Amino acid sequence: MNSPDFADIELEILIKLFFKDTNRLGLFKEVATDDIPEPSRSLLGHDHHMTVTLEEHHGSSVDVQVLATRIDGEHYSRKILLTRKPDNKVVQYGIVRLNTSVLADEVRQEIEAQQIPLGRVLINHDVMREVKLLSLFQIQCGVELAESFGFEVGDVCYGRTALIYCDGSPAIELLEIVI
Repeated sequence: MNSPDFADIELEILIKLFFKDTNRLGLFKEVATDDIPEPSRSLLGHDHHMTVTLEEHHGSSVDVQVLATRIDGEHYSRKILLTRKPDNKVVQYGIVRLNTSVLADEVRQEIEAQQIPLGRVLINHDVMREVKLLSLFQIQCGVELAESFGFEVGDVCYGRTALIYCDGSPAIELLEIVI
């Protein structure tokens, strides 16, 4: 990121970690909380872990499915789907970039093992964390997002960018898109 405290996560930077053409994921328009219909507003317009929010909303735990990863120096990034356990329905598409230098080795290793959603790993290891909501978006699905959600290209969904501070340090940049 441009600043050491990750103050402004740039949406395009996160998307370009995995896409040469950002339109393949979707067309993003920043919106206010009031412009998002329920239940997406409740799922996105908060400063809490998405894992916990999705589990409460869907009444079940979620699994992570890692679609792609990359390592750039101290940054570990991954493109993921979260699926509802009972029926394997996709409930979130996400891109995550972690500054691994601020995480304990066992936390980093469990995240890189790709078996447990990120939020659950942080909770299980009792990592002191603060989630900061940055921006909300209305998204017209591109090819990949439409395929992931079982939508048509151009269908609308909603997402957010957020930053997680771990033990007081900016550590995790997120793009989270829900249905």
